[in-house]
Amino acid sequence: MAGHSQFKNIMHRKGRQDAKRGKIFTKLIREITIAAKNGLPEPDANPRLRAAIAAARDVNMPSDTIKRAIKRGSGEEGSENYQEIRYEGFGPGGVAIIVEALTDNRNRTASEIRAAFTKYGGTLGETNSVSFMFEHVGSITYPATAASADSMFEGALEAGATDVQSTTDGHEVTCSPDDFSAVRDALEAKFGAASTARLDWKPLSTMPVADKDADTLLKLLDVLYDSDDVQRVAANFEVADSVMERLSA
Repeated sequence: MAGHSQFKNIMHRKGRQDAKRGKIFTKLIREITIAAKNGLPEPDANPRLRAAIAAARDVNMPSDTIKRAIKRGSGEEGSENYQEIRYEGFGPGGVAIIVEALTDNRNRTASEIRAAFTKYGGTLGETNSVSFMFEHVGSITYPATAASADSMFEGALEAGATDVQSTTDGHEVTCSPDDFSAVRDALEAKFGAASTARLDWKPLSTMPVADKDADTLLKLLDVLYDSDDVQRVAANFEVADSVMERLSA
């Protein structure tokens, strides 16, 4: 079966997300707010905040909006009581799914996530019911034009990364969560700002999804992403390129 790589899956979902500008702003504002709340409100001293601001600038978020989010997180301008919650479950075809959310209402978010899983043939499980199938890593991506595969590999190795995957779609560098900030900063000094830089869940192995389940699975992932409370979704599926192209048309 021709595999649809995890990197392509990420890019496919990111492309569909990028079309929803308002929701992207909402998610990034929450990420900036919680980063400022849990650390210092200065980007230079707060790697998570620095990454969130970089992501916001990539989608042309106004500077005033970014500043207000930082002030809300630091308590200078009102206060936000967002909580970080992780949900785990199984989608169509037995695909393992991890959902990370930032919410100010746990009951609302849990209800929405559970309803989405139920509607599209999935089941919501307990904490740690599927996370053992993933590795928690730092994930940094660059477009293919940023560097050659050899240059990216050498730069990532010097920076302390654990793995590099280079394809015609781009480069994906992974590292341990503890080394994430150092690796990201070293790569940015060498290759410029990354396309994405975040802590993520990388599947230890992928599960082929039959054609009959692929459409339903992608609908479930899109509904999860569409929630204002959901920040990230990770899944261990693999879909044939021909099927993905047909569904993306």
